[in-house]
Amino acid sequence: MNHGTPGAFLSFNPDKALAEADKADISKPLGGIPIGIKDNINVLDEPCSCASKILQNSYTSPYDATAILQLRNAGAIPLGRLNLDEFAMGSSTEHSALQTTHNPAAPGHIPGGSSGGSAAAVAGNLIPASLGSDTGGSIRQPAAHCGVVGLKPTYGRVSRYGLVAFGSSLDQIGPITRTVSDAAILLNHLSGHDPKDSTSLNHPTPDFTQSINKGAKGLKIGLPIEYFTDGLCPKMKERIEVAAKSLESQGAEILQISLPHTEYAVATYYIIAPAEASSNLSRFDGVRYGNRAPNSPDIPSLHQNTRALGFGPEVKRRIILGTYVLSSGYYDAYYLRAQKVRTLIRQDFEQAFQKVDAIIAPVSPETAPKLGEISNDPIKQFLADIFTISANLTGNPAISVPLKPINNLPVGLQIIGKHLDEETILRCAQSIEQGT
Repeated sequence: MNHGTPGAFLSFNPDKALAEADKADISKPLGGIPIGIKDNINVLDEPCSCASKILQNSYTSPYDATAILQLRNAGAIPLGRLNLDEFAMGSSTEHSALQTTHNPAAPGHIPGGSSGGSAAAVAGNLIPASLGSDTGGSIRQPAAHCGVVGLKPTYGRVSRYGLVAFGSSLDQIGPITRTVSDAAILLNHLSGHDPKDSTSLNHPTPDFTQSINKGAKGLKIGLPIEYFTDGLCPKMKERIEVAAKSLESQGAEILQISLPHTEYAVATYYIIAPAEASSNLSRFDGVRYGNRAPNSPDIPSLHQNTRALGFGPEVKRRIILGTYVLSSGYYDAYYLRAQKVRTLIRQDFEQAFQKVDAIIAPVSPETAPKLGEISNDPIKQFLADIFTISANLTGNPAISVPLKPINNLPVGLQIIGKHLDEETILRCAQSIEQGT
């Protein structure tokens, strides 16, 4: 089902949306505002396919995710189901088993992933805002490729209850919007402790809109030398340098910093994330819910046939990789070592944030590739996340804010903050938005 030119929506119930709009309490902060929902976040009585054949037309959610309940409480209307890479595994939305999403800001190019439908719907003016999920950059990268704002909050700031799990220690729900102020408004209503989520942080939620207009004056901003390597497009580097000068002209101090374990981030992530995915996706076995393979004579063949038919190649690749690194004889060599390196990466950020208030960096090494250009190259897709995955490994908040395009292709600046300091990255992002 293709609603709008980008192919962003997988499904949409206009009658239900209009009925909810008629009942909307416009006195509430988000009264009557439609918010698109990535199709791995549960919404009561709506499908949740995760863009996978294993759940297509076979699962309807019996409950609202906590993030959805909080939006409803603020008066918002969840609107439709947005396309993604299957089970959020991918960086282009080309791994959706159901349809292809195009980049409305750059026809013929990918929208990024895995929240490609969420970014395309906002960039294409189909909806004012959407929810995505970010496991390794899946909010920030499509936001950058589509020219919109994408915010990954601190891990635990927003409840994961009702989000279909990919990497449980990495996943985070966040907003994709047209402006920084809209992201701050949505974060106000998404944040908060949730006893249904054991990883939810019991920490006060400030009013994020109060700090965004304070400007950059007095802030110390770090530029990590490891993020400006030969693999970064030269014009992308220029755009980041212009953004740094813009912050400097507004009174910020720009400092060079080092995050020495950056080179190990991709390898670490692609051990930990598939390991968690292999565990989380074991529940999709054709027994409890989802599409079941026919003509399976026994339980082992039922499991095998169902998963062979229901999962796409990228999901299978990651399950196999994750099962391998968790297997007897390899656990210590791969998974345990990756967790130790994760600690070193976290320590890099902790040391850097003793010197600076925020870190600016690219979101992606290059602008959005053309459709089909990288879909059959797993290594190139994995490397597309090189600048975003560290914030997931460490749990730090990070935002992508648009910069001046390169050859009419959108560009995003990534701003990474201290734990639970979304206020500073929103403040920096607002300064960039106003300055550019």
